[in-house]
Amino acid sequence: MRLQLMTSTLALLAAMPAHAEMVFNRVASIATPLNMAEGEDQARATSAEIISVSEDGMTLIYTDSPLKSVGLIDLTDPTQPKPLGNIAMGGEPTTAQIIGGMAFVGVNTSESKANPSGKLVTVDLASRASVAECDLGGQPDSVAKAKDGSFLAVAIENERDEELNDGVIPQMPAGFVVKLPVKDGAVDCAGLVKIELTGLAAIGAEDPEPEYVDINSKGEIVVTLQENNHIVVIGTDNAVSTHFSAGSVVLEGIDTKKDGALRFDGKAEALREPDGVKWLGDDLIVVANEGDYEGGSRGWTIFDVAGTVVYESGASFEQAIVALGHYPDARNKKGIEPESIEIAEFDGKPLVFVSSERASVIGVYDVTDPAAPVLLQILPSGVSPEGMVAIPARNLLVSANEVDLREDGLAPAHVMVYARSEGVAAYPMIEADQGIGWGAMSGLVAGTEPGQLFAVSDSVYGATPMIYTIDAGQTPAKITKAMLVTRDGVAAQKLDLEGIALDGQGGFWLASEGRSDRLIPHAIYHVDAEGAIDQEIALPEDLLRNEVRFGFEGITVVGDTLWLAVQREWKDDPVGMVKLLAYNTKEETWGAVHYPLDAPAEGSWVGLSEIVAAGDWVYLIERDNQVAGKAAVKKITRVALSQMVPAELGGALPVVTKETVRDLLPDLDVLKGYRAEKIEGLAVDGAGKAWVVTDNDGVADNSGETLFWSVDIQP
Repeated sequence: MRLQLMTSTLALLAAMPAHAEMVFNRVASIATPLNMAEGEDQARATSAEIISVSEDGMTLIYTDSPLKSVGLIDLTDPTQPKPLGNIAMGGEPTTAQIIGGMAFVGVNTSESKANPSGKLVTVDLASRASVAECDLGGQPDSVAKAKDGSFLAVAIENERDEELNDGVIPQMPAGFVVKLPVKDGAVDCAGLVKIELTGLAAIGAEDPEPEYVDINSKGEIVVTLQENNHIVVIGTDNAVSTHFSAGSVVLEGIDTKKDGALRFDGKAEALREPDGVKWLGDDLIVVANEGDYEGGSRGWTIFDVAGTVVYESGASFEQAIVALGHYPDARNKKGIEPESIEIAEFDGKPLVFVSSERASVIGVYDVTDPAAPVLLQILPSGVSPEGMVAIPARNLLVSANEVDLREDGLAPAHVMVYARSEGVAAYPMIEADQGIGWGAMSGLVAGTEPGQLFAVSDSVYGATPMIYTIDAGQTPAKITKAMLVTRDGVAAQKLDLEGIALDGQGGFWLASEGRSDRLIPHAIYHVDAEGAIDQEIALPEDLLRNEVRFGFEGITVVGDTLWLAVQREWKDDPVGMVKLLAYNTKEETWGAVHYPLDAPAEGSWVGLSEIVAAGDWVYLIERDNQVAGKAAVKKITRVALSQMVPAELGGALPVVTKETVRDLLPDLDVLKGYRAEKIEGLAVDGAGKAWVVTDNDGVADNSGETLFWSVDIQP
């Protein structure tokens, strides 16, 4: 038997009309540790923060603060980017810009925040060597280049110490902007002009903290003062020509509490506190309103040079991200935190790209009418996109994703490449109707109607355990309903839902993975058609005395028996054997068989994530706990139903024979990102179509991407 992949993306591509829309799709990812030289300790933390591209569009340069270096990538073939190595900077690089064959890198050399210092390092890209340095007189943040390459502007932030006096400004010394002439590929350090910004903002006027700078075709510089909630324009005469407060936004329909519940019914007013900034033409200014001090309005704004708001996204960008399951409830003070802005014209169409640091996505907007931008796509990125660069001459976009999670056994930082072409958007593969928050998709089961599925969310959203109704007949699949699981009329607590099965009467059986250290019991629950718990089945003492925290991962029904997959070995299991538990609902008895796991690689484990009975077989998901390049075991297996004969607990258990029916590793590569760790859900409908879903961990230490695809089961 074979399972043949039929992803919604591939099916759409096959049926693509002759004149399809132009869309961006990710075509490659490259992990930053690959830029380390042979023999280096590749376990060290690394990052990709701000990224730029050479004038021919073939070489990328990104800043890597942990390694105190810049990394180079060969982009000749955008589908196969190649590492070109790192160049040490003698401090923490913040931004690099390329003019001709030279890269100009802002480097923070501060001994402390009270005594900031920095330099501009010139790197010869051909020799990959530092050839010159300029003292900047403070801690540089961003660097921008003039359109004609005649000068550079550097924001000298001299950032505050958030641990000092609760981070309250002013904290001296004040920040400023420097302007440096560039002549014949070299910076004229003696020509440095210092442009003061004090006395402008209503907040911390004596302590401006410039963040991002950009330069228009006239040679005017725009700079954001993030903590000061202010925007400044510097004229060609090196004097401030205009400045204005970034103001505030009243947000409605937002989640205002970090409580493990996705409730988008809140209202708040927040200062914009813009971070990234770009000129749109010569007269409009686009900012990403991340917030860092007391604000953060979760969106992005277009101003004219007088400070008049031309467009305000409000909560709309965040709400679009919510529908994709990328809302970061665990870090929700500033919501999705838009970080940076990129602007470029593709085939005559002006596009604005807005990155969300916390949701790990990039919004793509058509700004043909700046007063009414149109959201075209939301692109999946790596964990925490910090910088972006568009390469319209090659129909490319590149993101730098800064967070390295390998210390926790998770993904490294990545640079990701997107190509624009005729076709269909590969992402999202599943989304929700407006207003439905979701994520951490776990157990999955097919309903009784064609294309109908039900899913549960796990303990990430423990305050609001949900059963989701999914219409898989649409592309992308659509979550049409979220039903709260309740106990005595209120949201049920102490659940970690990992499995769901139909009861045949309109209700559901749910499996909850216990955590005794958090007072969450291992248990089976029955809920009615409205989600109310009306029965709880606890584990017998024979099982509980040998429990570990890795419990139930899936539930399925065979006649009067509920079968549950236990994720990992418990204390009474032989190494490499896990229980498939059976509970007979009529006789109220327990039994089990043993399932043999694949041997894990050193430093990892292998376990089960799902169980579903269909026809003459029981199908399971078997996976390791590895991610990205270390992922090795992600597959669907099956056991003949005839072997599922449970023995009594406490004695020797029969060992079933498994058969691998599909290696899921290639399926995890379809979006060209890094491989997800958790394939959590599997469902089989009456027509023999199987559906698979990954768990995005509620965007906690995760890119937030959810992969959802189908396979046909053939005899």
